[in-house]
Amino acid sequence: MTVKMVATCLFGLESLLGAEIDKLGCKRTETMDGRIYFEGNEHQLAAANIRLRFAERVYINMGEFEAYSFNDLFEGTRALEWENYIGMCDMFPVKGHAIRSKLFSVPDCQSIVKKAVVSRLSEKYGLKIFPEDSKVKYQIEFFIFKDKATLMIDTSGVPLHKRGYRIASGEAPLRETLAAAVASIARPSENTLFWDPFCGSGTIAIEAAMIATNQAPGLDRDFAAQSFAAFPESIWKEERSKALSEINMDSQFQAYASDIDADVLEKARENAERAGVADYIRFFEADARSIKKLDCRGTVACNPPYAGERLMEQKDAERLYRDMGKAFGDLAPWQIYILTSSENFERIYGARADKIRKLYNGMIPCRLYQYFKPKR
Repeated sequence: MTVKMVATCLFGLESLLGAEIDKLGCKRTETMDGRIYFEGNEHQLAAANIRLRFAERVYINMGEFEAYSFNDLFEGTRALEWENYIGMCDMFPVKGHAIRSKLFSVPDCQSIVKKAVVSRLSEKYGLKIFPEDSKVKYQIEFFIFKDKATLMIDTSGVPLHKRGYRIASGEAPLRETLAAAVASIARPSENTLFWDPFCGSGTIAIEAAMIATNQAPGLDRDFAAQSFAAFPESIWKEERSKALSEINMDSQFQAYASDIDADVLEKARENAERAGVADYIRFFEADARSIKKLDCRGTVACNPPYAGERLMEQKDAERLYRDMGKAFGDLAPWQIYILTSSENFERIYGARADKIRKLYNGMIPCRLYQYFKPKR
């Protein structure tokens, strides 16, 4: 069967997520900030949850319609075929967002959507009251943007950035999906040493190792749609089996993950163990300002403390960035990828980036400064 889907992501990751969706063999239908609409089958829905590195959630797209009034919202929602998924005893709570639309009261929209779904299911099942006493939950979400409503069912449950390996994290953890993006842009490979000298909880190095070994990020966790009647367990078993068979067990990839904090390194080692990539990462204590180039090809990818926002005061972070510029300048011709929220980073660091990419760490706007061209 054809399933219409929506995958959400952090702002700035749309192109990376779109390429992943294409790789699954799905058909993209629309892209907007933070979300991609696409079509596939039930196997591809399972594969999307298991394999997508840059998605936050995957939804079933129940339908879209113009909603200028509460009556529009009610009738549009009621017209959708909720009975194709939701049973007469299943739970179906509602939440959502309304942005730049005439309908802006989220609580009121929640109430209208709930009443509309109940009305539709009452007609189909002949019930006036729904017990919602099943353990199966269909989380309904609405997204109203510029008066266009999209009604969805969440198939992921726990957000996809929570892979399951990071039980312990540092003081300011980087979201796994963003770490995967930094690692992916830095292109981890077997013949190039990958080094994060501000490793913290180890997330960038772990995600790099997972990419280099072709390990799907969702192999060790469950998803909400595993309990949906429309997606039997056999589908999930088959897609997990495929993903497992594609892991490169013989990879020669090597990463260094260092940090000045010995305590956080122990947490990072534990995270790598749980992720199944500890054999590819060497963790050790070191000051990022004193790292030395080795006799090999290398790439540095890191997320140093943000000036005034993450772990450091403004003047201390700026001093660190100046010291990084001096130390990392000696690593040439290694490639350098630095994620920071500092808009003046290039000036403080002392070198103009070859490319800058705007990304978001949660709600914090950041830039990935990329230094990859040989310097004359």
